[in-house]
Amino acid sequence: MLRTLLRLAPLLPLLGAAPALAQMDSREGIALQNQILQLRQELDALRQQGGSGYATPVPMAPPMRGGAPAAGSSELLTQLLDRVGALEDEVRRLRGRVEESDYRIRTNQQALEKLQGDMDYRLQQLEQGGGGAARPASQAPRPQQRSEAETPVAPAANAGPRTAERALADGQAALSRRDYSTAEAAAREVIGARNTARMQDAQLLLGESLLGRREYQNAALAFDDAFRRNRSGARAPEALIGLSNSFLGFGAKREACATLDDLRSQFPKLSGNLAQRAADARQRGGCR
Repeated sequence: MLRTLLRLAPLLPLLGAAPALAQMDSREGIALQNQILQLRQELDALRQQGGSGYATPVPMAPPMRGGAPAAGSSELLTQLLDRVGALEDEVRRLRGRVEESDYRIRTNQQALEKLQGDMDYRLQQLEQGGGGAARPASQAPRPQQRSEAETPVAPAANAGPRTAERALADGQAALSRRDYSTAEAAAREVIGARNTARMQDAQLLLGESLLGRREYQNAALAFDDAFRRNRSGARAPEALIGLSNSFLGFGAKREACATLDDLRSQFPKLSGNLAQRAADARQRGGCR
């Protein structure tokens, strides 16, 4: 869906900013290492001039107020050692930041690749006709065969061709008894017949049956197609609620909450069962 693709856009600046931070930390680390090298060279020079006990005066600066040169040299060495220690700590800190940035880059790239794969799959299903009509027609009778084995009255019901209204009624009855395979078969029967007058009803039945079978991504495609067929119709709120429940099924809470926000803005006067279903979905998704 296009709205989901747009919501992936905030991930891209994160991936671009992390390498920049890593480069900045690398430059700072190189500068600090150069300073440490320079200080170590100064320490070596002081040691060569002052001997092992640092007792010989160091001709780096004139003695102040008659003070002992050895004491001044020892104090300077202490300061230099403190600076070296502080700079080495800073280098270790920057290296930790670089490693943390690299880890964030890898994590964000993996998350983006996963989301991109999911979106490619959904878009491919939409291009093939919403995921409902894309499956071969030979798959539709198989759930009916299972239904015939489970329900003795099924052969009599299937003796002649059913109207779209009869198929949808049978599908709703199967859905109420949680016979999701039979409900899906009835929905696909109407979709395959190209009955445009009842197409939205068939897509909603298909979405509910797939949701019951926990095929959440395919259910989301069915509900999205049902909504797009009649965005202002009486059953459009049902499609948005089903779409949000499908998103929650595969962990896309942000998309679920955004869909519920669309529902609230487009249909602010929901009541009864629809209002309760929307409130339940909002609570399960932790939406504001």
